[in-house]
Amino acid sequence: MLSENLHLILLSAPLFLLILLGYVVTKLRKWPPSASDFMSEFVFYVPLPALLFTTMSRFSSLPPVDMRLLIAFFGSCIIVFVIGRLVSWKMFGLDGVSQSVFGVGCIFSNNVFLGIPLAKATLGDASLPAVSLVVAFNALILWTLVTVSVEWSLHGSLSVKGFAKMARGVLTNPIVVSIAAGLAFDTSGLVMPEVLDIPIKMLAQSASPMALVVLGMGLARFGLGSGWREGSVVAIFKLAVQPLVVWGLARLLGLPPLETQSIVMLASIAVGFNVFLMANQFGKMQSATASGIVLSTLFAAVTTPLAIALSH
Repeated sequence: MLSENLHLILLSAPLFLLILLGYVVTKLRKWPPSASDFMSEFVFYVPLPALLFTTMSRFSSLPPVDMRLLIAFFGSCIIVFVIGRLVSWKMFGLDGVSQSVFGVGCIFSNNVFLGIPLAKATLGDASLPAVSLVVAFNALILWTLVTVSVEWSLHGSLSVKGFAKMARGVLTNPIVVSIAAGLAFDTSGLVMPEVLDIPIKMLAQSASPMALVVLGMGLARFGLGSGWREGSVVAIFKLAVQPLVVWGLARLLGLPPLETQSIVMLASIAVGFNVFLMANQFGKMQSATASGIVLSTLFAAVTTPLAIALSH
């Protein structure tokens, strides 16, 4: 377990350096709040959609889907998301949009940066097909889930007008649009011209590091103090509750041991920094989300290897 802890710390170190870069530059330059808002908007509308488009445009090349694996992982996401919303409402009195951000923080892992390398290092190459499936579906399901939840909180009502507003908000969201466009391109059989393929991939590669810098800028602006209570609960849900629910569903569905370990590991990884982009985009829970990301990334160095060992 010691080697797994060390490996996770080494994987996490570059993430903290990029967060620190955003924090230090914002503090030293004394940038106004509009700077972090602009950067967050840019990442949300340009590099992140490019990343999701390129991911979903390769969807057909993924291994065959084992429905039990997807049901176990994403079934746990729905269960924990609902519980998280209820807990945030009862404990902190949050509104619907804040509940949605809180809930997705409890289930959205930092799988792109940490999941695949950690799976390869700890469980071997045999685990990569299962991990790749979850990573691909992760964007499709969880971004859509939080978008629908937020739009319902803002516009939802038991009327045609209410449903129309919610549907419009979901269908015009750049994240949902990029996922749908990627899937459509994948099924079309078309080949992307190189003159477009290269810049799209360059933007996609910049999404993750830019999102980390934006998180650092957000920490400089909002700090950790005002949201540490909510952030601590998010971290507990992410590192302990979700892996436990995933493990229970995997056992219930009779998933093989390696697949079970793979998805428990993914569920136990720290909160994904994309959640901060969601919080910033919706104007809710920025400090709490930043706290949850930092705390869960620190403590995952202990809890993730433990989750892998106990799920064996």
